[in-house]
Amino acid sequence: MNRGLVFASPSSGSGKTIIMLGILRALRDRGIEVRSAKSGPDYIDPGFHRAASGSPCPNLDAWAMPPGRLRQLAAGDGLLLIEGAMGLFDGAPPDGEGSTASLAVALGLPVVLIADVSGQSQSIAALYRGFSEHRAGIRIAGVILNRVAGERHERATRSALKAVGAKVLGAVRRDPALRVESRHLGLNPAAEVAALEDRIGAAAAAAEVGIDLDALVDAAESPVADADNTKTPEIIAPPAQRMAIADDVAFSFSYPHILADWHAAGAEIRTFSPLADEVPGTDADLVILPGGYPELHAGVLASADRFCRGMREARAVYGECGGFMVMGDGMVDAQGQRHAMLGLLRLETSFADRRLHLGYRRLTALAGPFTGEFSGHEFHYSTTVRAEGRPMFAVRDAEGAELAPAGLVSGQASGSFIHLIDPAPRAPARLRSGPVAPERHDAGCRP
Repeated sequence: MNRGLVFASPSSGSGKTIIMLGILRALRDRGIEVRSAKSGPDYIDPGFHRAASGSPCPNLDAWAMPPGRLRQLAAGDGLLLIEGAMGLFDGAPPDGEGSTASLAVALGLPVVLIADVSGQSQSIAALYRGFSEHRAGIRIAGVILNRVAGERHERATRSALKAVGAKVLGAVRRDPALRVESRHLGLNPAAEVAALEDRIGAAAAAAEVGIDLDALVDAAESPVADADNTKTPEIIAPPAQRMAIADDVAFSFSYPHILADWHAAGAEIRTFSPLADEVPGTDADLVILPGGYPELHAGVLASADRFCRGMREARAVYGECGGFMVMGDGMVDAQGQRHAMLGLLRLETSFADRRLHLGYRRLTALAGPFTGEFSGHEFHYSTTVRAEGRPMFAVRDAEGAELAPAGLVSGQASGSFIHLIDPAPRAPARLRSGPVAPERHDAGCRP
């Protein structure tokens, strides 16, 4: 039977992810069928979830996805544990649309509040009351106390919560082992974390000792059903029939639900590794370079001769965020060194002067392999030094304000900093025929 819980915190940095990993592994070790999902546009945490549970971890984005899509992705057998993003009520401006609270209400699932109680004791009661009463439809099933200093601290916080009718589902003590390194886009990717299994094991041991896992499982409820469960959610149509998608630690930010949609629609997808100097193959109608951390591997990519030649010979190329930057003429890394890139677009980017670009986006395709309107998200720190060419998207922000056009298109090369998530309401969906050969450029990786 499909039942679930949403795990949220008052703010980022409260320890949600490590607690989630511990619970997922501890329940799996008990033989309980458990799976997970991640709220919002997060490309990193799902990798940790998969490592802990052994199951795929989809993204559930209450801003970019309609309720039908959320329920489709949440459906399945076993216990579903959803990790929230930021604070429980934090979402897109102006009113927090797309927050973890929005997701919990859309799915009709109770919330487990993970609270970092370091630096407070009785004050946790006021925090609980505020979070439980702030928004209609939010039902807090219980609280997990994180970073508890000791027995006296735990007694004080438990007593304060009991006085306001809150159920304490567990308490986890402060432990330097219960942390994962971060960088500018969040946690370091799971593939880069040393001794990840040891860290997940430590988190599972802490969950077994400090959390009432039986009570946690009992608190789960079935998601609300679709009003019309016969309606198939709209998808982003496959942009080509045969696609080659880069997949390694430099290009790891692909949304699984989009790839699954394309498979289901009959598209043929294979992967290749630019860092291993692999080529996409000449029979691919479209090569896709997803986002990731190519700036950390710019030197390797610039010297990957087979990869560079294969990309310049590809019929068509599309890039998102990091992949978009690699399609340009050059990229300057954080140390100020310029690396020649693919030269498919007249684009120069730099990490030497980092500037945050962040927010949800509504997109209308102007050119490139996609047609229609889409929901997307932008999150990067790179600076655009030069960009010349036709724009790919007309753009509005989450509040509907018109922004500058995004992306570049040159021949059959296209891309932007924005990650596509789902069709916007009433976006058309159709399978496009394979693109024709792109324009060639001499600039790019090492010849």
